[in-house]
Amino acid sequence: MSDTPLLHLAVALDGAGWHPAAWREPDARPADLLTAGYWVDLVTEAQRGLLDLVTIEDALALQSTDRWGPDDRTDQVRGRLDAVQVAARVAPVTAGIGLVPTAVVTHTEPFHLSKAIATLDYVSTGRAGLRVRVAGSRAEAAHVGRRDLPDVRSVDPRDPAVAALSRELFDEATDWVEVLRRLWDSWEDDAEIRDVATGRFVDRHKLHRVDFTGRHFSVAGPSITPRPPQGQPIVAALAHHAVPYEFVGRNADLGFVTPRDAEHAAAVVTEIRAAQAAAGRQDETVHVFGDLVVFLDDDAATARARRDRLDDTAGAEYTSDARVFTGTHVQLADLLTEWAAAGLTGFRLRPATLPHDLRQVTGGLVPELQRRGLFRRAYEASTLRGLLGLPRPANRYATV
Repeated sequence: MSDTPLLHLAVALDGAGWHPAAWREPDARPADLLTAGYWVDLVTEAQRGLLDLVTIEDALALQSTDRWGPDDRTDQVRGRLDAVQVAARVAPVTAGIGLVPTAVVTHTEPFHLSKAIATLDYVSTGRAGLRVRVAGSRAEAAHVGRRDLPDVRSVDPRDPAVAALSRELFDEATDWVEVLRRLWDSWEDDAEIRDVATGRFVDRHKLHRVDFTGRHFSVAGPSITPRPPQGQPIVAALAHHAVPYEFVGRNADLGFVTPRDAEHAAAVVTEIRAAQAAAGRQDETVHVFGDLVVFLDDDAATARARRDRLDDTAGAEYTSDARVFTGTHVQLADLLTEWAAAGLTGFRLRPATLPHDLRQVTGGLVPELQRRGLFRRAYEASTLRGLLGLPRPANRYATV
C-alpha cells in the first residue's frame, strides 16, 4: 500500500463527449442526449467506478465554436437539458456518487438556486453540490435581458478590459455564494418540530432572515427549504487565472484548474492556498482538482488513431482550455501521480467521447489506481462531503 493519500476522481459530463465529433462515433447515442435514461446510464457507469462525483455542464446559450455568440454549425451537438434538473432526475436511482450540476450565477437569482440545490441534497440524501459559472458574453446576457455587459472579446487576463470584467463577475459571484450559504443556514437543523399534540410544525425562532444587500441583488430570507442534509452542499468552480483562483480560495470547497504540467500545477495550488489563507480559511480543506480531457485506450497507438480520426471528422485538430491526454490507463495513472505530488488533491477527467472514454476510466484507470493503492475500493461515506473528507459545518445562526 502506498503512503500517498488516496486520489479523488470526478468526471465532467457534457453531451456526447468533449470532442465535437463525439456524437458521430459508432457507440454514441445522439438520439438519446435529451432523455433521462442517457444521463442515468452515464452516472451509473461513473458510480460503478466509485468516482467521487460527476459534474454536468450547462450554459445560458447554445454551444458554439464562437465564444462570443452563436455560430452557424449544423455538424455539432447543439442544445442541452437543464443541469440541475438532470441531477434531480438521476439522484433517486443512484447511490454513493456526488452530483454537481453547473449554474450560471451571473444571470440566476441565488434564492432560486439555493432551494434547488437544497432540494437536490434531499433527493440524493446528501450528495449534492453546485459548480458556479460566471458568464461574460453579451449573447448570454441578451437571453436574460436583466443587464448589459461590455463587449469584451478577449480572454487574456492581462487585458485591462478582461481584468475589469472578470473582477466584476467574480465579485458578484462571491456575493452570490455568500447568499447561497446564508440561505442554507437560514433554517436551524432542528427548526422543524412536527409536534401534532401542540400543533407546532416549526419553531419560528429557528428560522432566520439573511438580510443581504449587494450591488446586483438583495435577499431577505429565510429560505423556503429546510437546511440541507449536508448542512452546506459542495460549492465548486473552474479557475484559469488569478481572479478565479482567489474566488476558489475565498469561497469554494472545490476548485477545478487546468495546469499544463506538474510545475504549473504546483504554482496554481500555491496561489489558491495563499488566497485561502488571506480569507482566514487556512484551517479548512479546499480541494484543488486538475482537469484533463482524456482519449483513453488499451494501447497508445489506438488512442492516437482514434483522436486523429475524430479530428479528421471534425475538420480541425481538437484543442481545449485543459491539457489533452492521449494514451493508456497506465500512462494516465503515471501522470496523475506526478501531478498529485505537486499538490493537487484530485482530478476531473473530461471524456472525449461517451460512453467510450468514461468506460475506460471506470474499467481501466480506476483498477490501475487501485492496484497502486491510490484509489478507494468501496464507497466509505454516504454524503459528498464525507467522500471529500469535509465535516458537516455548524449553522452560523444557531445560538447553542
